[in-house]
Amino acid sequence: MPAFSAYAPGKIILFGEHAVVYGQPAVAAPVSQVKARAVVNANLRGLPGSVRIQAPDVGEDAELASLPANHPIGLAVRSVLALLKIQSPPACTLKVTSTIPIAAGLGSGAAVSVAVLRAFSAYLGRPLKDEQVSELAFEVEKVHHGTPSGIDNTVITYGKPVYFIKGKPIEMLKVPVPFTIVIGNTGIASPTAAAVGEVRQAWKAKKALYESYFESAGSLAASARQMIEHGIVETLGPLMTANHGILRKMGVSSPELDELVAAATKAGALGAKLSGGGQGGNMIALVAASRAERVAQALQRAGAVSTIITVVGKPE
Repeated sequence: MPAFSAYAPGKIILFGEHAVVYGQPAVAAPVSQVKARAVVNANLRGLPGSVRIQAPDVGEDAELASLPANHPIGLAVRSVLALLKIQSPPACTLKVTSTIPIAAGLGSGAAVSVAVLRAFSAYLGRPLKDEQVSELAFEVEKVHHGTPSGIDNTVITYGKPVYFIKGKPIEMLKVPVPFTIVIGNTGIASPTAAAVGEVRQAWKAKKALYESYFESAGSLAASARQMIEHGIVETLGPLMTANHGILRKMGVSSPELDELVAAATKAGALGAKLSGGGQGGNMIALVAASRAERVAQALQRAGAVSTIITVVGKPE
């Protein structure tokens, strides 16, 4: 019996992180240079219902039945079985690997979920539709992030740039002029749930102030959409820098992120900001394609443990 495999890309938030949780728009794009992979192989000697889950990147090797209810991979597998009304699947082994840094703002958790949902449902002979994959991945995201917006599972499931407002229909972004982004990783783990939780506490304590931050970030995201869809991509730089300023006021930046943002700007980036939960993780810089390597090198000299150069959008 052949193996069933599926991949899912990483992601970056271009505009609107944190504010998106509170109903403001955000812009996000997939990052294909890193990805999660799930492979399901039939276990012809296994007992019916046996699902062995292996995730060597995090030292996981266990039977599905032994995993707690809130185990993210186990939850993804169980959600497929529940949706398809299958109680005892044919015995198999599910192996999950990923090149996406964990807790770095690149959507590692959502990518793993999407890859698992697709590979496991295909193994069962009933591949899920994109809408189903995104919906189930969102449920798993609640384990990772507590109160997620849904943007990670959406952009990763569809693999296209999106303009996202929580609870509203998905809007794919048209990108007539592709643009280059350099991603710099601080190397500092940044669990999104912690950052989201801290912002929520601050919002409860100072509602009017934080809602003004969210509205300002949402306004930048809406403007960015117009610039992207009209192909005026160079104007995104100042919007990014402004968004980073708002995120700093929210308290989700860090000295390391600020240093990388400054280093990118000094090296010729058109604009830069943290991306994702903040307090560590990744930052992004908008650059002219000809300056991408130069900016990446500057980020490494400033302390980035790794960099990725990616292009948002493809020529029509």
